[in-house]
Amino acid sequence: MKKEHKIKVGISVGDLNGIGTEIIIKTFEDNRMLDFCTPVIFASTKTMSFCKKHFGSAINFHGINHTDQIVDGKINVLNVWKENVKISFGEEDITIGAYSVKSLEAATQALKDNAVDVLVTAPIHKHNIQSETFKFPGHTNYLAETLGGKSLMFMVTENLKVGLLTDHVPVKDVPQHITPELIQNKIDIVYDSLIKDFRISKPRIAVLGINPHAGDNGVIGQEDDDVLKPTLEKIRNNKKLVYGPYSADSFFGSGNYKNFHAVIAAYHDQGLVPFKTIAFGNGVNYTAGLTRVRTSPDHGTAFEIAGKGEADNGSFKEAIFMAIQIFRNRKEYTKFSKNPLKARPKKT
Repeated sequence: MKKEHKIKVGISVGDLNGIGTEIIIKTFEDNRMLDFCTPVIFASTKTMSFCKKHFGSAINFHGINHTDQIVDGKINVLNVWKENVKISFGEEDITIGAYSVKSLEAATQALKDNAVDVLVTAPIHKHNIQSETFKFPGHTNYLAETLGGKSLMFMVTENLKVGLLTDHVPVKDVPQHITPELIQNKIDIVYDSLIKDFRISKPRIAVLGINPHAGDNGVIGQEDDDVLKPTLEKIRNNKKLVYGPYSADSFFGSGNYKNFHAVIAAYHDQGLVPFKTIAFGNGVNYTAGLTRVRTSPDHGTAFEIAGKGEADNGSFKEAIFMAIQIFRNRKEYTKFSKNPLKARPKKT
């Protein structure tokens, strides 16, 4: 019998002064995780050993210097740097931010080289990562440019999935970014992701209005009537089950979101505030539309509790399981797409 391929999960450590190393250690202290995947942490054995001692963990790391040395059944740590790093939990530090970039770049390169199968990223601090050579507002933009594809921030759980038309854009600039082309592009990404990544055969997608009450027929802004509504109508004419725009203020509280496979919000807080209220700690930030699979937890660096041993690793663990499942779903979709005579199992 052919041995099942164990999925290699590349892990970038995020901001070392945040909770990234803590949630990684807590996750893999459970040896059962190694039954599901082979972790490869992109950092250094010195750094991870320091964090292991700080948190009083009995976890064992397997240090390697190249991806050729990855071993199944071990918690692999690939040495991206060799020097000692001064970690001061809870502090903002541009020098530490540079190490989070080193980890991310090494992990992403391994993903491109097929040395790892998926990428799970611990939280970074968006200010600390900025430099002359790295000028991205976050993971999503960097990965879209590096890996290729049209990216979309997709916050997901089993029963709730929220995508964004605009993500890290100032609120005052949101309307000018939302064009018919952008709306079409983002809906296409969500639609394709639901089919290929989540095995949903006939996706139903709800779109939230840009303005309060979706503009109230032009009383509260023209963007919904002039841009959003006609674009959605055009998409519906192409047989996609896309509904809206819905007034955002009551959409989640009423439970209407349960009638759809995904919801697309106009801007960051319109989508993420209700998502994190409903699913915080269990949600996953998935970058849909890329050529490769990348997930992360649904929270940030949490400097206020960093180093105290109080971080909840639930979302990070979910991010690992989600990456594994999406990777498998994509492989299955590709397999059955090449041979359409075979019946492909689908969710409805």
